Amino acid sequence: MIALGGWGSTVVMALGVAFWLWGSWPLLGRASVLRQLHGLSVADGLGSALIVVGLLLRRPPEWPLLVLALGSLLVWNTLLSAVLASSAHGARRPEASAAPLERPPDPHG
Repeated sequence: MIALGGWGSTVVMALGVAFWLWGSWPLLGRASVLRQLHGLSVADGLGSALIVVGLLLRRPPEWPLLVLALGSLLVWNTLLSAVLASSAHGARRPEASAAPLERPPDPHG
């Protein structure tokens, strides 16, 4: 890990910044906030994680705080994705919840 400390951490953080910018690009549009958030990919979360890993390579004594930050980042991205998926799923099918459920006829009698 010491051999990757200088250049390795810089490369990992630069790759993280590139992923972060690529993944955050949909936020620059003129669509609604929910549509912009729905357009986000996993690239911004991956970029943020790579930046934290690059910091971890550069500053090994700070590993408890950086691991906590990485875990919090992963939990936050997972929860945000779940909220967006559930809100997008509920917004697309309002007529499905209003329709009564019909049971198909039983072929055996």
